[in-house]
Amino acid sequence: MAVVSMKELLEAGVHFGHSRSRWNPKMAPYLYGVKNGIHIIDLNKTLVLLEEVYSFVSDSIAQGAEIIFVGTKRQAKEIIREEAQRCGAYYVNERWVGGLLTNFQTVSKSLQKLQELEEMESRGEFEARPKKEVRRLRRQMDKLRKLYGGIKGMTKLPDLLWVVDTVREAIAVQEARKLGIPVIAIADSNCDPDLIDYIVPGNDDAIKSIKLLTSKIADAVIEGRNRRESAEEVEVKKERKVVTVEEHEKELFEKAMAMSEKYEEIDKDITDYE
Repeated sequence: MAVVSMKELLEAGVHFGHSRSRWNPKMAPYLYGVKNGIHIIDLNKTLVLLEEVYSFVSDSIAQGAEIIFVGTKRQAKEIIREEAQRCGAYYVNERWVGGLLTNFQTVSKSLQKLQELEEMESRGEFEARPKKEVRRLRRQMDKLRKLYGGIKGMTKLPDLLWVVDTVREAIAVQEARKLGIPVIAIADSNCDPDLIDYIVPGNDDAIKSIKLLTSKIADAVIEGRNRRESAEEVEVKKERKVVTVEEHEKELFEKAMAMSEKYEEIDKDITDYE
């Protein structure tokens, strides 16, 4: 059964990119055209690539990999938290702290401090301390929770990153690439696909689009964990999974596009920004 249908992608507005003036020409192979100055993402590519990503994530998690969900923009915050918690993944949805990956040893100390403060609170030790000190400790704990609450319990670097908006989360992407951690991300029309290891072309601004695509990654994590617990022997294939789009799905996309105004052709040979 397909991970997602063309109808779901269209209804979630996954095909809407950024304005033509903000596009990255490297995204041309993943775009269908331009409508009213807005780039339209080719959902035929999205269907295929999302299937590949789903299989890769499921296989990796089944083999013991861990993943972090990253998305700090207003539209993504709650979705990232909800879907990460649903599948038992770590997440960052407030602010990416520089060095979270590349200086994880220091971050680990902050995580340990947070754990110590929470244990002190649970044991009732705050009640025996002066009010001024308790206020200071609570402020410290709240700050640490805001920054690191989604990665509590993380004792080692993650194996995968799921990112919503690679332009906004450029530091996270940069750190992951420096450490050789695969980046899986929504690639909107303003993204640089060269920075993403596993691309899912789509709208990274609309709540429905973010929710749909992130939920599919969460589903893949859940499937992978279930396979891991069942002791299923898994081998992550180096070759990408071969996926094709069903004819009726292609027809649905073309029909939806035909109902809109005429699309302009994209120059696939452009290499620089306008």
